[in-house]
Amino acid sequence: MDKRRCLVADVMHESLFPMLKEIGWEGDYQPSISRAQIKAIHTGYDGIILRSKTFVDRDLLGEHPSVRFIGRAGAGLDNLDLEYLAEKAIHVLHASEGNRDAVGEYTVGTLLSLMRNIPRADAQVKKSHWDREANRGEEIMGKTIGIIGYGNMGQAVAKRLAGFQCNVIAYDKYKSDFTDQHCKEVSMETIVEETDILSLHVPLTWETKGMVNKEYLMRFRKKIILINTARGEIVSLSDLSQLMLEGSVRGAVLDVLENEKLDTLTPSQMVAFNSLRKMSNVIFTPHIAGWTFESHVKINVALVQKMKSLELV
Repeated sequence: MDKRRCLVADVMHESLFPMLKEIGWEGDYQPSISRAQIKAIHTGYDGIILRSKTFVDRDLLGEHPSVRFIGRAGAGLDNLDLEYLAEKAIHVLHASEGNRDAVGEYTVGTLLSLMRNIPRADAQVKKSHWDREANRGEEIMGKTIGIIGYGNMGQAVAKRLAGFQCNVIAYDKYKSDFTDQHCKEVSMETIVEETDILSLHVPLTWETKGMVNKEYLMRFRKKIILINTARGEIVSLSDLSQLMLEGSVRGAVLDVLENEKLDTLTPSQMVAFNSLRKMSNVIFTPHIAGWTFESHVKINVALVQKMKSLELV
């Protein structure tokens, strides 16, 4: 039987290719390929593996695609036209299992950094300024952490918080009966009533785009810390900036932004970004929550396992 062929259209860890070979697939590695080039050559491939640079839709693959699966090397599916792919019976594989451990560790690590004032204290000491009292921090113990979205990422965060003797609660619009040893399922009303720290783990969809705005954040009874490792478009940066200036939100960890191309920020985005980056109670990172050396390999393992189980006609 001839090997099935897949186009690998983004930079991937080299471990992918022996894994593909082992399950009878041949990977054509073209990490610098453009959208126009994919449109020109995709016919004849049985699958495409990519990250997020290319939007996969009817325009890309046409009315009669030979592709039988799209492998998304990551968690989010917002660069895929899922309706089109379902119409064409093209399987969608994603590898959120591959970077969930990294996201879990990052979330706890940055929360500790923020609550213990580590970035600010480090910067001060490096400038020969020694101020213990101004950098007195808080403990996670005893706090209530509210998780929105209890999939792979939300579960990984809850699992890593288990040793901190805190109260972990979660709301997921599309799941029920998921209370486990690490987390209690609650209503959104309970989330807004009890949460001290809010961690977002939902995909970017028409429902979640702009979901965390002024109205949403003002519902919380306490002055929360917000952690966003999901997608930047979920949180209104302008609204968050305003509420932090007013003191309604007392801290933020932002691994993702509405616009991650910082040289193309709109005027309103620039105002919000400039305001937030002056605050010592905000931590920014460049979309690295799931970005570790280990997750680079684990993503491949997750994708290949799913390819192995595919039943392609």
